[in-house]
Amino acid sequence: MSAPPLVVGIGEILWDLLPDGRQMGGAPANFAVHARALGASGVIVSAVGDDRPGREILEELGRRGLDRSGIAVLSGVPTGTVTVALDAAGIPRYTIHEGVAWDVIPWTAEIAGLAARADAVCFGSLAQRSPVSRAVIGAFLDATRPDCLRVLDLNLRQSYFSREVVRSLLERATVLKLNDEELTTVGGMLSLPGPEDRVLAGLLEAYPLTLIAVTKGPSGSRLFGRGVDLSTPGRPVETADTVGAGDAFTAALVMGMLRHRGWAEIGERANRVAAFVCSRKGAWPELPAEMADRAQP
Repeated sequence: MSAPPLVVGIGEILWDLLPDGRQMGGAPANFAVHARALGASGVIVSAVGDDRPGREILEELGRRGLDRSGIAVLSGVPTGTVTVALDAAGIPRYTIHEGVAWDVIPWTAEIAGLAARADAVCFGSLAQRSPVSRAVIGAFLDATRPDCLRVLDLNLRQSYFSREVVRSLLERATVLKLNDEELTTVGGMLSLPGPEDRVLAGLLEAYPLTLIAVTKGPSGSRLFGRGVDLSTPGRPVETADTVGAGDAFTAALVMGMLRHRGWAEIGERANRVAAFVCSRKGAWPELPAEMADRAQP
C-alpha cells in the first residue's frame, strides 16, 4: 500500500469560544485535522502562544496523531481565540481577536522541508491580515512542487480581505473552495457579475485554477473545472452547528483528488463528511473510521 499523502494546512490555529464552551479550530487547522482522519499525513503550519491554551492544542494534536513540527511556540503573544455566536439554525458569526500567535508565524527549516514534500496545501485569506504570516505563506507556496495541489479556501471574514488580497491569492491557487455567498462576493469584487455559471467560467479563465468547489449548505455542492461540472445534492442531517463543515468538505475533496477518485465519488464523499461534521458540535468531531479514503492495496 502506498504511503499516505502529505497534506498541509497553513495559517490560523485557535480556540473557538462557542456559547456552550470552547473548541479547537481555525480553518487550515480544521482542514489538516480532517485530512489526517481521512487517511493523510496531516500537518499544520501555524503558531501558538507559550501558554496553557497553546499547550492544550499541542496535546490534542499529538493525541490525534498529527505532526506538530510546523507549529511554533512563541512567548509574548497569546494563542489565538475567536468568539463564535450561533443563530437559530446553527450558523456561526465570528469575532476574530488580533495580536495573536498565528499572526506572526515564523519561517523555519522544518517548514521549508514540509513545503518541498507537500502533496497538497490549504491556505486562506484570514492569515493574510498580518504581513509576517502573509510572507511565510507566500514563501511556503513558492517552495512547493509544481504538482502540489494549492487549495485556496477564501474564508472571507470581517474586514480581513480586499480585492488585491483575493486576486493575489487566486493567482497562487490551483483549486478554489468557497461557499455560494462568498462566490457572489468574489464575483462582484472582481467585476465578474452575473449568474453563477458566468462567475465560475470567468474565474477559471482569469486564474490558473483547475477546479472550483462551491458549497451550498443543505443544497449540496458543485464542482466546476476543466472537464467537470457536477452538482451533488446535500445529505439530510440534524444540524448541531456548521463550524468546520466547509473545512471537512475541503479535506475530503483533496483526498479524493489525490487518490484520483471519480468526480461523482469525490462530490458524494465530501458532502457526506461535511454533513457528519454538521451533526456534531465544534470543528473537530472524531470522524468514523469508515469515512477514511485509503489507497487501494
